[in-house]
Amino acid sequence: MNANLPVASEIVPIVLQLWPAIAMTDDQFYEFCQLNRDFRIERNATGELIIMPPTGSETDERNFDLIGQLWAWTKQDSTGVGFGSSGGFTLPNGAVKSPDAAWIKRTRWEAIPPEQRKKFAPICPEFVIELRSDSDNLQVLQDKMQEYIDNGTQLGWLIDRKQRQVFIYRPNTAIEVIDNPKILSGEALLPGFVLDLSQIW
Repeated sequence: MNANLPVASEIVPIVLQLWPAIAMTDDQFYEFCQLNRDFRIERNATGELIIMPPTGSETDERNFDLIGQLWAWTKQDSTGVGFGSSGGFTLPNGAVKSPDAAWIKRTRWEAIPPEQRKKFAPICPEFVIELRSDSDNLQVLQDKMQEYIDNGTQLGWLIDRKQRQVFIYRPNTAIEVIDNPKILSGEALLPGFVLDLSQIW
């Protein structure tokens, strides 16, 4: 059996095709997301809307710990800015994605006009994390991670709590798979950042 095929407990996102019946501008998409805050809504490069229900409480609690660790390092390091799972970014290919956690160099972030930062900023984070819940389809998350890399992300972690594995993504490099690690290093991109996975698993 292919481990990437959806099983009964996994949730596959709802994909809504709008074009050519509806042409939604970036501002309209932003307002649409504000009106439907109970859902996690993304947009792919072809304009289709990808809708997921909110995560369960346990996964959100783990994600809170993850974001807290990144926040503490970001404040101490001060060379970049961090983001949680509620923010969205417009990638160079036109897709709008919301990683569970992200980090962007401060100089790149501050180069974006303030009015664009208030919505889905036109930038791809250098660093992203996705945390798989029990109901997330692995292939969907793997495709999302690859899209980040293809659009400029330098380091990405897909943390699979279900299989206790971490998939590490880097540009022009084969995906590294680590079984049940205790910590993850931010490498040269985030010097000194170490994610303690003891509370994440």
